[in-house]
Amino acid sequence: MRLNEDFLHYIWQYRLLTRLDLYCTDGAKLEIIDTGSPNTHAGPDFSSARLRIAGTLWAGNVEIHVKASEWLLHHHQQDRLYDTVILHVVYEDDAVICRTDGSLIPVLLLKDLIPDDMLQRYRSLLDGRSFFPCAGQISQADPAIIRKVLDTMAAERLAEKSAELEVLMVKNKYNWNETFHQLLIRNFGFKVNTIPFELLAAELPATLLGRHRNQALQIEALLFGQAGFLEGDFVDSYPRQLQAEYVFLRKKYQLVPLDPSLWKFLRMHPQNFPVLRIAQLAGMLTGNTPAIPDILAAGKLPSLISLFTPVSVHPYWKDHSHFDKICKPMELRLGRKSVDILIINVVCVILYHYGGYFGIPEIRQRSVSFLKSIPAEDNGVVRKYKAAGLKLKSASDSQAILQLHKNYCATKKCLNCAVGIDIVTKRDSI
Repeated sequence: MRLNEDFLHYIWQYRLLTRLDLYCTDGAKLEIIDTGSPNTHAGPDFSSARLRIAGTLWAGNVEIHVKASEWLLHHHQQDRLYDTVILHVVYEDDAVICRTDGSLIPVLLLKDLIPDDMLQRYRSLLDGRSFFPCAGQISQADPAIIRKVLDTMAAERLAEKSAELEVLMVKNKYNWNETFHQLLIRNFGFKVNTIPFELLAAELPATLLGRHRNQALQIEALLFGQAGFLEGDFVDSYPRQLQAEYVFLRKKYQLVPLDPSLWKFLRMHPQNFPVLRIAQLAGMLTGNTPAIPDILAAGKLPSLISLFTPVSVHPYWKDHSHFDKICKPMELRLGRKSVDILIINVVCVILYHYGGYFGIPEIRQRSVSFLKSIPAEDNGVVRKYKAAGLKLKSASDSQAILQLHKNYCATKKCLNCAVGIDIVTKRDSI
């Protein structure tokens, strides 16, 4: 396994070396006064370090590589920004490195300075073939550390989603209702059909659908027609009614339907087919459509659940999996898990962003409280972590796991995670 540079950064930052009497490769005595601050921007890895080399005090930057030759691979020898480097920290010293003026840069070789047990534990994480690096050890990790990580990741995920929502807000010129409308419809795709639902929302804005909110047939015609599902000849009277209605509305609003091939049906239960999701969405958008004021007024979770449980889904879908295709009778209303997903990905994100935008911390806190009131999600990623022994109490925890996996575990950034640090540095782990 090729050693990860993140590990060397961690070793340097926290001075986790086997001895204090250090020497550069040229024999000069090295005293670390301050390792410097990690640099997240362009330039050397650590800035404002203070070192004493051969009795002389130096202030400047530190660059870290697994192999010294990586300096050349990254073309630092041509960048005057790296002339400020006062120490090159490497695991293997396989090249002579100079500044642009030809002066040699002192080198600290880490190969024999890293505790063997720590290196072994870190390698076991990176070499593991489990779904996530610490799957075999996380059940023995300190529960207090796990809780801290979950809370941190949940907050990070909300902040990340809020930043993404801000992009949509700017696009919509800060029209909160339109932004909510688009976010709601997009999430009716429940991940598998997110993109076509997003395209559907873009073509059918809130103002357009709002003109027909009291005419269920027209709402259904607009949604099914724009989705591309009303092309061709039908036997049943219901799709023929929708088709006739859509012909009129399409001409009125100059609409161009989506390509129906965008929608995914494969390996799905009819209950999750996009046509039923569209029928459920139509039921939600008919009559008392959920809007920003409703969400702000909902102080308790049951109030939110009632907002996202449509009661006017057309009975045709009770025993049809598609137009002209009969199936076994099924439930028309959105299931509780589906409603929970909409609250997690729509309501909580909107509330968090709204509270931040208007400086109302109580509304932000309400989004966090809702997440903690909803049961943990059940999906492929969450199940893997549960199987490893992790106990997840709520949607806040399952959202935290999704964030942790995407940004840290999947990229093996174990030393950016308190659980990974605990496993690597704890003497009694493994």
